[in-house]
Amino acid sequence: MLYGGSEVNQKLVLGHPSGLFVMFFTEMWERFSYYGMRALLVLFLVTSVIDNGWGWERGEALVLYGWYTGLVYLTPMLGGFVADKFLGFKKAVVLGAFLMTLGHASMALEVFSNVFFFMGLGLIILGNGFFKPNIASIVGQLYTKVPEKRDAGFTIFYMGVNAGAFLGILLCGYIGEKVGWHYGFSLAGIFMFFGMLQFYFAQGIFGKIGEFNKDIEDVDDAVEDAIDEVKEDVEEVIEKISKSKVVKDRLVVIGIFTFFTIFFWWAFEQAGGSMTVFAKDYTNRVLEGGGALTFKVFNTILTVVPMMIITWVLSLLFRQTFSKYALSNILLGTSFVIVWGFVIWMLIREFSNEVTEVPASWFSILNSFYIIVFAPFFSKIWESKYNPTGPVKFAIGLILLGIGFAVLSFGSMNIPLNAKSASVSMVFLVLAYFFHTMGELCVSPVGTSYVSKLAPIKFLGLMFGVWYFSSFIANLMAGITGSYLDPIVESYGMSFFFMIFTIIPCVAGLTMLVLNKTIIKLMHGIR
Repeated sequence: MLYGGSEVNQKLVLGHPSGLFVMFFTEMWERFSYYGMRALLVLFLVTSVIDNGWGWERGEALVLYGWYTGLVYLTPMLGGFVADKFLGFKKAVVLGAFLMTLGHASMALEVFSNVFFFMGLGLIILGNGFFKPNIASIVGQLYTKVPEKRDAGFTIFYMGVNAGAFLGILLCGYIGEKVGWHYGFSLAGIFMFFGMLQFYFAQGIFGKIGEFNKDIEDVDDAVEDAIDEVKEDVEEVIEKISKSKVVKDRLVVIGIFTFFTIFFWWAFEQAGGSMTVFAKDYTNRVLEGGGALTFKVFNTILTVVPMMIITWVLSLLFRQTFSKYALSNILLGTSFVIVWGFVIWMLIREFSNEVTEVPASWFSILNSFYIIVFAPFFSKIWESKYNPTGPVKFAIGLILLGIGFAVLSFGSMNIPLNAKSASVSMVFLVLAYFFHTMGELCVSPVGTSYVSKLAPIKFLGLMFGVWYFSSFIANLMAGITGSYLDPIVESYGMSFFFMIFTIIPCVAGLTMLVLNKTIIKLMHGIR
């Protein structure tokens, strides 16, 4: 069996094993819930009490945002360790999804008590720790025999991540801002529940992959592993030195990638913080007449086209897996029917209004939209002769991120010092998200793929936890840095604030280019 797991997993969808797309949709609903709630968090906190928000100061909201999004990436170290030692990847994913479902349900009760809000944040943080590293570990093990397809597989998986982010931000953000905050939080929880159920009832497709203390994929692999153990006993003395050096060097590479990814996410995660504030208070979001109609048409295309693409992928998965995993498919199909209902309701509601006020959360969907559109293109490049090395991909990604902030810096040049509001064109945010997304496609899925290739299998879950630890540092730094938005704007201007996020990622990217050959040598043949 080329891809391991069950026979059903050998049935291909878009040239990859069916199990990849079970992961695709599981991760999609998890990201729906996470990004849907994240899109609302800062907006809810800074909105006045009269408008049913909490009326926090910007700095306070951005610090909480930094701690929340940071801790979401710290707990994977715990979740990865527990999965490696006690639960296995599959059980950890189910447990994590269940905890996050409870968390979103608790946040929906914030209208009754603030305690529910913070309790919900805590449950989501803990649940994500069990979910995030272990679902990526399962994806990595699908490609044990065909490592050359792993980068492409992770890029497709990442498309699922962003499909969920796109839908979550679009629907939860819209409902939260236009209807009620707790309704937006509730919607996030509903689809997390669907994601948990569809994975639970389809997990048999992975066979032995992801089970506790099972590094093998099927019976044939069990025999091969037994033979390998005998060989390792005989060759142990010969391999001790060389093997330890190879492992050590590869772990150094993971460390280098982990360090540089901090600079990427530190800047990138301004999206849910200072960039959301910029969209809310400094961007012209009120459209009338022809402008409003143009936006409505564009928004309809922006919404319906990705939905059609994802639904088409869903139909391909149904063809390959429905006969064996009907209940999982039915749950997945039901969730899509519900989403289509919300999408149609939203579009009809918007077309009935003459004046359109674009939700501040709407701009965040551009990141996910661009990924859905361009991820297949990047996947093809990574499989072609033009595939650059990992360090070069990182360098390109960091520089593109810097260019996106340069666009925002240019667009903010006319905002006066200490301004609390402005009316900057939406075009600058649209372009900034484009460059940020192109950079993300060069860094995030590629980095995840390299961790799965470089880390020893016995510590794979823990290594993914370490990988996500960098995001804890980056997100916390992003929130803290963003909390200085008002003082920096007061003294130096908004343009200077965004220029900070232009210079640092570009310098980090150029440094990666200088280290390219050294890093390749340390990988000892891993490409």
